[in-house]
Amino acid sequence: MSKANLEQANLEEADLTGVELNKANMIGARLKHAQMLGANLANTNLQGADLLETNLRNANLSDANLRGASLSESTLRGAGLVVADLLKAQLHGANLIRADLRGAKVTTEQLDQAKSLKGAIMPDGTVHP
Repeated sequence: MSKANLEQANLEEADLTGVELNKANMIGARLKHAQMLGANLANTNLQGADLLETNLRNANLSDANLRGASLSESTLRGAGLVVADLLKAQLHGANLIRADLRGAKVTTEQLDQAKSLKGAIMPDGTVHP
């Protein structure tokens, strides 16, 4: 089965709850205001994607490329971001409560922009208070 190619796709406000897009190419996709609860986006390339105010609650983003993506004001509560590349991603106002960031590539400055990190597993494996 070939991987989905959704590069530059406009999926703004789409309901993609529970979608299986493992290993998809979604470079530059526009997903602003989308509902992606429980979506499987493991190993997906979302480099430069617009995920502004997207609901990614409990989504699997393990080993995803989110480099330069806009995740501002997004809900990533309980999301799996293990080993994800978040460098240069915008996290201003993002909800990362109980997110799993073990081994993720992300800076302290980026995480400081998040709305909440309560209970999140940090890149070094510690749990945020």
